[in-house]
Amino acid sequence: MVYSARTLSLLLAFSIAIVTTLFLSLVEGVERSALFVAGVISFSASYLLTFVILEFLIFREINKIYKMIGKLKKKELSGIAKQKGGALNPLEKINEEIFSFATLKQKEIDELRKLEAFRKEFIADVSHELKTPIFAAQGFVHTLLDGAVNDKNVRTKFLKKAAKSLDGLDDLVQDLLTLSQIETGDIKMHFEQFDMRKLCEEVIEQFEEKAERKKIKLRLLADNHGKYNVYADYKRITQVINNLVSNAINYTPDEGEVNVSFDVGKKNLTTLVVDTGEGIPASHLHRIFERFYRVDKSRSREKGGTGLGLAIVKHILEGHNTKAEVQSTVGVGSVFSFKLPRSKGEGEQAD
Repeated sequence: MVYSARTLSLLLAFSIAIVTTLFLSLVEGVERSALFVAGVISFSASYLLTFVILEFLIFREINKIYKMIGKLKKKELSGIAKQKGGALNPLEKINEEIFSFATLKQKEIDELRKLEAFRKEFIADVSHELKTPIFAAQGFVHTLLDGAVNDKNVRTKFLKKAAKSLDGLDDLVQDLLTLSQIETGDIKMHFEQFDMRKLCEEVIEQFEEKAERKKIKLRLLADNHGKYNVYADYKRITQVINNLVSNAINYTPDEGEVNVSFDVGKKNLTTLVVDTGEGIPASHLHRIFERFYRVDKSRSREKGGTGLGLAIVKHILEGHNTKAEVQSTVGVGSVFSFKLPRSKGEGEQAD
């Protein structure tokens, strides 16, 4: 600032003292000593009052505003702290407004940074996931074009491998589309009442052959006379159970176990998928529902999957105002669970 509170106070006090002294000099009978005293008193009083007003109510707050504006220009909003003003401060409202604006902009900047980091990571992950099946299928096709097509056995073998790679690519694209549609709201949830036990039975039947190949015991532990009706989207919850059971089988070693069970509460039905697999380290648990996140990337790809299954599970359950929970111990296994509201009239048991 070019002018300080002290400089302005001196100028104003000096001007007021001169005017006061000149005015009193026009009055007859006033002695010079009285004029001097009046000038000193008016100068002192004016200086003190003006300095306090300018320094504490105006200049300090203006300096705070300038500092905030400077940080706004430098995009250093995270360093802005809310300043306390006096009760009689006329610039306090302006300071509060600027602070609120700066706080809002800082949140927007932080969110944009997160989105930018997510975008870069997502593009890198998608590119890598797409490259693997495309490169494999491309290699098989080019091998056939280079002459292997004339050998019937080699031709059949390579075509099957190319088809498998392309099927994996199709699964990845379909999962990406599903995830995108759920996030953008293009896929609406259609809630209805259905039997969760029956749904799980159908899913388990689909995976029986896959489990048998690994000699895994795949079982549904549920009372045939129990009431397991829930109110949810049948198709989407089927996707959730499909993904959880498929993951459990993929990450459970041969001759292990995968069990689906229920915990019936007064208002909610909890579905649990329990495996005796490798388990997940505690440091990875908070990230396993992210797109393409794999605890062991090299070994995870060997087990198949698109890396989007748990992300789809997360978004579907969020559409049901619930969430997936996981408990896991390395070398022992994992328990994935989620709650759904029970249908009305079925709340006999307590939580």
